[in-house]
Amino acid sequence: MNYRCALAVATTCLALASCITPAPEPAPPAPAPEPVAPAPAPPPVTQPTYDNWMDAPATPGDWYFRSTSGGSQAVFGPANSEAIFALTCNRAERTIAMTRAGSAAGATAMHIRTETRERTVPAQQAGTQLPMLAATLPAADPLLEAMAFSKGRFAVETQGLATLYIPSWPEVTRVIEDCR
Repeated sequence: MNYRCALAVATTCLALASCITPAPEPAPPAPAPEPVAPAPAPPPVTQPTYDNWMDAPATPGDWYFRSTSGGSQAVFGPANSEAIFALTCNRAERTIAMTRAGSAAGATAMHIRTETRERTVPAQQAGTQLPMLAATLPAADPLLEAMAFSKGRFAVETQGLATLYIPSWPEVTRVIEDCR
């Protein structure tokens, strides 16, 4: 009986062993992640160019007129901020100062473009609180009249600073006429 019992136990063990699924083979190791190349640097921002400067979008802002003790002033810029361009009449000297926000190292110039004229005028650093560049013209200079009547706008180009495309609204004419 001992033999039969051992045989039964062995048969039972074999039967149980055949019911157990073999352990899965281990998966091959995952490949090492590929190195990620750094993102390329964004291209430098360049100012758009236009075949005709009159096609460039206008510089945002409005003109504001004010009387001064020695003449008048037309100031251009965004509402509730510092002026980015101004025309100031000095009646005693019969001159008009054109000033624009910004600074330059050393001698510089403003290139003024209108529908009918363009000219480069020397400019120098002006102002003590805000960096401004200034160029002064006689009130009778034809360039000023061209600015006032230039098909809706004129441009002020200064090396190293963004070009200003400024509307020629009545405030421009008023300051010029105040000085003549």
